[in-house]
Formats: sequence, structure tokens, C-alpha cells
Amino acid sequence: MRCVVFIIMLVMLVAPASAAPPAGGEFLSNEQVAGWISGYRAKPDPARVPAAVHALSRLGGFKDPESSGVYVGFLAGVIGANPAKADELIGKILPVPPGDQWAIIRAIAYSSHPDWKGLLHRFADRMPLRRVMIDKYLDGKLPTLDEIPLEKKKLTLVDQMRGYFEKSRETPTNDATLDGRPELLDTLWGYYFATGAYRPIARIISLLPWSKDRDSIDKLTVGSMAKFTLATNAARDMELLAMLKRASKRQPKNVILDEVIDAAETMETTRVRKEALAALEELKRRGPGYKRDISTWGQVGQGALALGCIAAATAGQVQFGLPCVIGGATSSAVLNFWDKQ
Repeated sequence: MRCVVFIIMLVMLVAPASAAPPAGGEFLSNEQVAGWISGYRAKPDPARVPAAVHALSRLGGFKDPESSGVYVGFLAGVIGANPAKADELIGKILPVPPGDQWAIIRAIAYSSHPDWKGLLHRFADRMPLRRVMIDKYLDGKLPTLDEIPLEKKKLTLVDQMRGYFEKSRETPTNDATLDGRPELLDTLWGYYFATGAYRPIARIISLLPWSKDRDSIDKLTVGSMAKFTLATNAARDMELLAMLKRASKRQPKNVILDEVIDAAETMETTRVRKEALAALEELKRRGPGYKRDISTWGQVGQGALALGCIAAATAGQVQFGLPCVIGGATSSAVLNFWDKQ
């Protein structure tokens, strides 16, 4: 764990303390785009979104899907919040290089726009090299953000027998789940940054019980990320804090949500972060109940890096793209470190 903590601290020290977004000129860095996104919901400006997307494309912001979740979520939120302007907005965003078009397609599918399939149909000809991805969304073979489950459904014996006898090949399924893809938490935050809506926050709240999980590395990591990011953002965002308090009244037995609210109100978010890292370290030391092989420790390393990634994204570090990139670059080193322990 020392290696992981060192990397997280290094990210915090290397990243600049602030990155002021430009008032109206060209975005010159991912940090400037991120800074602008962080304040967007207070003063929405859809007209500047194409320039932000072009800057991210030019600066490599969409190169790695695992570190681009917040940008995809933000664009999805803007499209969903401006349904009447969606065609014009997407028209100005395109063209972008084929290697980055996946982000536009996913944002449209994740947007909850009432005619998101129509949008994909209308812009398919402008992204011909991504036709397979577009068709999979249109055919329901890839899920929208709202359709992605928290975790894989546990099949009963009857379900397993039915699957054995049915021709499942005719209905391909997608294995995306929130516990298996931590970047989806970034995506939910991006949607919130664009809209200030409660819906993505409600899904993040639903992840909180996983912060107490001691068998699944994936769940513990994502749950801890959810808890820390809610507390850290709510400590500075009074509207978000009010959302959480209203949610707590509707869920009076949600002890973990109450802990988040208390940490936000008392500015004790550092304690939440330390508890999360300690839980991951404990799981590394003792191992989950159902598997103890060395690859498990590698997963803990990736999980802790993901925690550091999104922690930096919200803990006053507006340039949240940077930690994800650094984390991805060093994850193999962490795996090697733990493999030798």
C-alpha cells in the first residue's frame, strides 16, 4: 500500500493548485477544461461545449476510456439538459477524429435525451468508422447509463438451466456493471457537473453500502470512492449537501449516508479517505473470503489507484483528468510491487 499512497501523494503534489478556466478564449489544457466543467452547473453555457470537446480531443482527453468517464458524463448531461439544442450542439462538435468518436456516441446514448436513438441515426453518416458501436446501441446490445446494473445478477439454478437450453447467442448481453467499471462513477459525477440533477447522485448513494464490503475488492473500491467523493463535494457544494440531507430523510436507516453528511458538515473528509484506504489495505492483508490468489492483490492495487484518481478529482483538484492518466501509467508498477510481496 505504501507504493499506492506514494503515487497518490505524488499526483497531488505535481498537479497545480488551481487551473483557472478561460473567460471566453481557447482552452489550452485539460486542466482548463476541467476547471470550466467544475463550475458549469452554476452558470451553464452550452455554446462553449463544442470548444471544450475539441480541446479535449486535441489534448488526448479521450484517449483512454477509463480516464475519460467524467468528460463523457458531462457531455451526456449537457445533451440531456438541452434536448432542443442537441442536434445543433452535436453538429458543432463533429467532426472529431475517429479515435475519439466513441466518446460522442456514448455520451448521446447516456444522455437520457428523449430521442437519443434518433440522434445516433442522424449523425451515423458522420461517424462511419464507428458504425458497429452505433448499431449496438441502437439494437440494445450495449446498455445506456441508466440500464447498467450495480452488479451482475446472481443466477438461480432455474436461470442457469433456462440459459443452458435457450439459444442465448441470439441475444448478446453486455457485462458492464458499476462494480466492475469504476470509471462509471466518474461518468455519474460528470452528468451531475453538467446538470446539478439528483438522478446521478441517487445512483452514487446506492453504491454506499459497498464501502463496508469485505469480500469483493471491486465493491469495496467503488463504494469507498462513492463515499469519499460525496463527502468531499458536499463539503463545498451546499446544494449537493441539501440533496443528501433530503435523501437521508427518505432513507432514515442509511447510516453510511449520515456519515457522509456529517463528514461534509464538519470538514472531516480526510478521515473518510483514510478509512477507505485502510479498508483496502485490510482486504489486501487478509484477503477476501472467496479468493486469495496473487491476482487479487493486483486488483487491490488498481482499486486504490482508482480511489486516488477520483479522490484527486474532487478534493479541490479541478484538473481531475491528470490523476487518472498518471494512475493508468503506473498501475503495472503497482501490480509488480504487490506480486513480489
